[in-house]
Amino acid sequence: MNEERNKALVSLKTSKGQIEGIIKMIEEGRYCVDISNQIIAAQALLKKANMLILKQHIHHCVKEAVIHDKGEEKIDEIIDILEKIIQK
Repeated sequence: MNEERNKALVSLKTSKGQIEGIIKMIEEGRYCVDISNQIIAAQALLKKANMLILKQHIHHCVKEAVIHDKGEEKIDEIIDILEKIIQK
């Protein structure tokens, strides 16, 4: 596993722990603003993990496809993903 994937995995595992904590906060009836702040923090980790995975994809899969004149499909995939990210 390369460095980007390792970092993404760490972010995902951390966000998993945060989400479990958020669920507990809701079950305990904690203050809504505190819960919201934790949700924002978990979202940030998920975004970070996604960017790391996309970075890895561009540096490896897309680069390899471009070298072999098969990059158009990979570039279109990245554009589709970016459109989804931007629309949110």
